[in-house]
Amino acid sequence: MRPALAIVLAALLLTAITAAPASASGLSHGDRHALQRYAADTWHSFDLLVDTRTGLPDDNVTADGTRSGYTSPTNIGAYLWSTLGAREVGLIGRREATARMARTLATLARLERGPGGQFFNWYDPATGARLTTWPADGSPLVPFLSAVDNGWLAAGLTMVENAVPELRAKAHALVAAMDFGFYYDPAVGQLRGGAWTEQPPGCSVPQGAVWMTCNHYDVLNSEPRMASYLAIAADQVPPEHYFHLNRTFSPLCGVGDFQEMQPSGETRTYLGVDVYEGHYDYRGMHIVPTWGGDMFEALMVPLFVPEERWGARSWGVNHPLYVRAQIEHGLDEARYGYWGFSPSDNPSGGYSAYGVDAIGMQADGYPSNNDNTFVDHGFGDCRPAKPDPPPSAYTNGVVTPHASFLALRYAPRAALANLAKLRSHFRIYGKGGFYDAVNVQTGKVARSYLALDQGMVMAAAANALSGDSLRSFFARGAIDQRIRPLLAMEQFTAG
Repeated sequence: MRPALAIVLAALLLTAITAAPASASGLSHGDRHALQRYAADTWHSFDLLVDTRTGLPDDNVTADGTRSGYTSPTNIGAYLWSTLGAREVGLIGRREATARMARTLATLARLERGPGGQFFNWYDPATGARLTTWPADGSPLVPFLSAVDNGWLAAGLTMVENAVPELRAKAHALVAAMDFGFYYDPAVGQLRGGAWTEQPPGCSVPQGAVWMTCNHYDVLNSEPRMASYLAIAADQVPPEHYFHLNRTFSPLCGVGDFQEMQPSGETRTYLGVDVYEGHYDYRGMHIVPTWGGDMFEALMVPLFVPEERWGARSWGVNHPLYVRAQIEHGLDEARYGYWGFSPSDNPSGGYSAYGVDAIGMQADGYPSNNDNTFVDHGFGDCRPAKPDPPPSAYTNGVVTPHASFLALRYAPRAALANLAKLRSHFRIYGKGGFYDAVNVQTGKVARSYLALDQGMVMAAAANALSGDSLRSFFARGAIDQRIRPLLAMEQFTAG
């Protein structure tokens, strides 16, 4: 795309953000028609993904119908909430939706689980057996329990419990047995990433009959906070846990200079915990960053938790700015002509983590392109900044449609315009909706459907079309009573 045209488009779409409502509820008739079509086609992708005998989705399926041969707790959760979404927007009837979810819950009830009622990370979707070797190459799999993946399954089960009376008892039995305190490390007030039930190679921490990961989930603005919300709501970890997560790391040289840039901010105290309320400066915006600068870390959780309402002085400020940063990067900084950067299948093969480097804490970032164009804004006196790369350096940019759907609540006009452009300019749309990603320079498309990414699309579209039905199924009861007050306490330094 010519630079001058890209600048004009950037101005138009940024105007759309400013004028857009805070949610997608003010959609025009044409907008709703487009979203209904996207939802219908995306729902069809689950017919390609799901084994009808077990009710388990494969992790991914190619355009020619080749399934991956493995699934995860996240994928199963995504199918559950997508089925609810399909019901809420009239794509399937209540009886069919209930039958589908009942089949999935029956399979979940017989799956092998580990300590704390936690599900293993990889199962055979055709049989429900725990995988011991990787389907693609036969390499051995050490049995692993993942905090974040179990969190997304528990989220799906919670929605079923609240939305399907016929399945309430079965869904409750499954989710009530899941103890997220299993991952909690009271020494630092954070959840560990997971645990192995057999000793793995590399770093691990023996703990009873398992080996915990050495790493903790220590960044607030990232998708594991769903597991944190569930753990706090179930009284499995103390509420102070929320404030032990990093908004940014320390601004001090020799302490926090491993991160992307030197943050600014101030320290505030909540529930007796001192919190450094840091932010990054990006194009005139003060933003609480994610780990990688991608969309799903920041915006998957608010598909189900009304963070921008419950935390009006924190998430309510940050989420719209985060979307604006992604748009400005795509249209102005890199001048791709398109935007939306998040982990996805790579059009050149495999799976890659994409993002906007400058709004992620990881120093070498998630790039927005396959040529790994990074920025380095320095870290005060201990690491000098490097000149920003020119737009011409951003070659082979990769855009994923699910990122636009995640932005739908905060920039509906810009999101729908971006999706329409992608569909018009590239062969990125198939029988199951948008394929996973496109290289916007070469036009090469990753012609696959991923259960997680399709689940995010379904959740965003269903919420927009049904008055936030999926949010209402999740954000009630203990979630409302125990998470809303935490979010209301805090004020980010974002703005």
